[in-house]
Amino acid sequence: MRTIVITADDFGFSPAVNEAVERGYREGVLRSASLMVSASAAADAIARARRMPDLRVGLHVTVVRGQPLLPAAEVPHLLAADGRFPDNLLAAALRWALDPRARRELKREIAAQFAAFRATGLALDHVDVHNHLQLHPAVLAEVLANLRPDEPAAVRLPREPRAQAGVAGALLAPWLALVARRLRRSGRRCNDWLLGVADSGRMDEARMLDLLERLPPGRVELHLHPAVRRDAELAAAMPGYANEAEFAALISPRLATRLRELGLEPGGFADLA
Repeated sequence: MRTIVITADDFGFSPAVNEAVERGYREGVLRSASLMVSASAAADAIARARRMPDLRVGLHVTVVRGQPLLPAAEVPHLLAADGRFPDNLLAAALRWALDPRARRELKREIAAQFAAFRATGLALDHVDVHNHLQLHPAVLAEVLANLRPDEPAAVRLPREPRAQAGVAGALLAPWLALVARRLRRSGRRCNDWLLGVADSGRMDEARMLDLLERLPPGRVELHLHPAVRRDAELAAAMPGYANEAEFAALISPRLATRLRELGLEPGGFADLA
């Protein structure tokens, strides 16, 4: 049995991303999006989401490569010299592991982002973390601590079949299995597989159609980073990404037809059995 979620990440990053999400929903196969509540176009994204009541919206927790929700003075040990979260993922991960001040600030920042999402009034479909850093134990602990028992939101598991090959995959597989067990023990649903990690920024129509022919069994999420145009901010944040081609894939008639032929109806995590 196969079920599928097609998600647009970085909802709220810019108007170009937000427009791609809305048009992907209205004109195409997109039914899920992950909202960056601290991003510059978050208010626009929230207004659009309220006009799309069937769009499943999750929280895209951002603690690297973005801006904090709390004032910089409240989270100084999380930030680079420019007052933003660091771009270096390894440096950030080590700081959270080694500096108790950074962990205390991480706790407050993640709690603030959950509170900001709940203040929108949108139903929380799922939670994931920018650059898949829910794999960091300090981040995962705060994500789970902020999910309410009466809140049936899922948590994304960034496990991709292609990434299981080779030495790096063999080293990461036990940790992914441990994260999956922790999610199950906490009562949180998650996907079995996430597609689009190895192809991040290249999820165009041809790649999407190819992945549909090779879907693994179980609950599968395909995630993209669509935008209707590449502005300077997007180009700086995602060098080399084909955001416009990813948007075109979402509204592709060929993709919609193939999904129907395979008996797959995209939804959100709330729609997964």
